[in-house]
Amino acid sequence: MKKLTLSLITLALAGVANAALADTLRMECPISPGGKEYCNYVKDRFEKQTNNKLEFIEFPAASDEKLALLQQLFAAKDEKAVDLFQSDTIWVGLLDKQTLDLTDAVADMKGDFFPGPWANDTVNGKVKAIPAYLDTGVLYYRKDLLEKYNEQPPKTWTDLTRIATKIQAEERKAGHKNFWGMIFQGKSYEGLTCNALEWVDSYGGGTFIDEKGNVTINNPKAAAALDMVAGWIGKITPKGALGYKEEESRAVFQNGDALFMRNWPYAYLLSQGADSPLKGKVGVAPLPAGPDGKSANALGGWQWSINGNTRNKDAAIALLKILTDADSQKMQLKYLGFAPTRSALYEDKAVLETAPHLTMFKEIFANAVPRPATATKSQYPRVSNAIFNVTFKVLNGGSDGKTAVADLQKRLERVKGKDWH
Repeated sequence: MKKLTLSLITLALAGVANAALADTLRMECPISPGGKEYCNYVKDRFEKQTNNKLEFIEFPAASDEKLALLQQLFAAKDEKAVDLFQSDTIWVGLLDKQTLDLTDAVADMKGDFFPGPWANDTVNGKVKAIPAYLDTGVLYYRKDLLEKYNEQPPKTWTDLTRIATKIQAEERKAGHKNFWGMIFQGKSYEGLTCNALEWVDSYGGGTFIDEKGNVTINNPKAAAALDMVAGWIGKITPKGALGYKEEESRAVFQNGDALFMRNWPYAYLLSQGADSPLKGKVGVAPLPAGPDGKSANALGGWQWSINGNTRNKDAAIALLKILTDADSQKMQLKYLGFAPTRSALYEDKAVLETAPHLTMFKEIFANAVPRPATATKSQYPRVSNAIFNVTFKVLNGGSDGKTAVADLQKRLERVKGKDWH
C-alpha cells in the first residue's frame, strides 16, 4: 500500500513520478483495522470484473489534513494521485467542482439507500458522491435504571427532562453524588453544530439553511429549542459538558455517571466491551421528538467520491458500483465494522448475524438529517462556526434563544452574501 504524501504530489507535478497506466486506478484504502483485508477483497472483484488494475493509497487520518491534501491535488489538476476517495459528509458541497457528476450513472440506485445520506450527496440536483457508511446522532440510556424507576425510554424532550430530573435526584439521594441526567457534546466545535441541528429541527425550527440555500433560523421554534437545552445546564447536565466532545461524554456515561447520553453509534460496542461497567445495561433509541412529534438525528459518515480529473471515468464508475453494492457493504461491515448505507441490509439475515445491534439503528438512520453543508458549499466551515458559537453562547447563559436566532440569521446572511459559493 502506498502512502500519499506532499512529496509524491511534488514529484507528480514535476513529471518525474511513475505514470499510472490509463487502466490502473488508484483508490483510497481505509486505514482502520481490517482495511487491508477489505481492500484486497475489492481489488480481487474489480480486477476480475473489469480487467483493469487497482492500486491503494492512504490519506492522513485527521480529516482536516486529508481535506487540505485533497485540495492541493485538485488545484494541481492531478489525475494520477487518486481516482476514488472518501469524502466526509460535510465535504460534498465543498468539493462539488472537483468531483465527477454521477447522476446518470447511478440513477437506478437512489431507492436502495437511506434518503438523508442520498440527499446530502446531491448538489444542485446532481449526485456527486455515494454513501459509503453511516453515522448519526443517537440517544443512549441506562436500561437498568429506567427499569428500576419504572420508566420507559423518552419519546419527547419533555419526557427526557422529566425522567432525567427524577432519576438524577433519586440516584443522588442514594449516594451517587456525581450522577447526571443528560450529557452531550457541548464544546464550541462541529459536534455542537450537530447537537444544535437535532434540537432545532426536532422542534420544527428547520435546519438553519434550507435545501435552496435560504437562511431560515430566525423563528420562534428554533429559539424555544435552544432555550430548552439551556435550561438543562447545571440542572440535569453538568456545566462541564460545555467542554465535552465525544470521548469526554462517553467516559462520563460509560463510568456509570449519567442516565442519558447523546453520541454516535461507535459508542455502543464500546459500552458492551468486556471491561465496561455498563455491559448489558445500555439501550439505544432515536433522539427524542419536539412538541410536534418530530425526531431528528444529525447525519455523519463518509461518502465515496470520484476525482473529476480521473483519466478513466468508466472504470472509476465501475469501481464505485462495486464499492457500494450490497456484497461490498457486507464485507465492509465484516472487516471494518462500518454500518451499511443500503436500507435493505438492515433486514438481511447475514448482516444481522454479524451485527445484531444494527436492528436498533435502522429507524435512527432513516431519520438522519444532513447538516447544511451541501447547500452552502465552500462556505460551510464559516456557517458551522457561526452555529456552534451562537449556540454555545446560549448554553453558557450569555444569550437567550430569541436573541440568538436573530443574531445567527444575520451572521449567516452575511456569510452568504449574494449567494453560496
